[in-house]
Amino acid sequence: MATRTRSGLRTALLAPALALGATVGLASAPAQAAVWNSCDQWGNTTLNGYTLYNNIWGSGTGSQCIWANSGTNWGVSANHPNTGGIKSYPNAKKVVNKPITSLASLTSSYNVTVPSSGAYNTSYDIWDTGYKYEVMLWVNKTGAVGPLGSSQGSVTLGGSTWTVYKGNNGSNDVFSFIRSSNSSSGTVNILPILKWIKDTKGWFGNVTIGDVQFGYEITSSSGGLNFTTNSLTVSSS
Repeated sequence: MATRTRSGLRTALLAPALALGATVGLASAPAQAAVWNSCDQWGNTTLNGYTLYNNIWGSGTGSQCIWANSGTNWGVSANHPNTGGIKSYPNAKKVVNKPITSLASLTSSYNVTVPSSGAYNTSYDIWDTGYKYEVMLWVNKTGAVGPLGSSQGSVTLGGSTWTVYKGNNGSNDVFSFIRSSNSSSGTVNILPILKWIKDTKGWFGNVTIGDVQFGYEITSSSGGLNFTTNSLTVSSS
């Protein structure tokens, strides 16, 4: 089971500029000409309202480069060794900054091309503005990866059936929703999931939703694997 070191991720989220000069490995950028690419550990940019992060935050990492044609069409080439522990979470982030009760809708659509080998999950990572609560929505997974915490049973919400896990990593509560079957494209209605956590389970109150991230939590990609976000939208009102 893979677990995540929140301090590493929060550093990447809150202060990526601290390590912009650090280059990790020699992974190559994609063959196509991209608007932006970076092999820096905390490489980041903002394109059409989405912030992209290379976000190599784990230990024992290999090489990883991110490229983007836009904030919603981007990908990663990663070559991380076949060892335990999460190495990175390259992602695109959209900031919502609204309390749950002020949201009329929060939805996202995704279309990805992911490898059949390695160990990783494709997931949303949703945070409140205080980074006290984290909601993960795994839409697909491959290899020896698993969520933090203990199973809370299954629930059908937001257009899919999920197995729910509840845990704490020492820094924040983590609620993980693991899709019952792998999906490479679809639409997730996120707001009912947040309301279920708040109203049905009482695991948090009327928190303000800050970041909605979507990306690839990579544990291993030995030999070099490619992850491509063909399209992504995050919409709220």
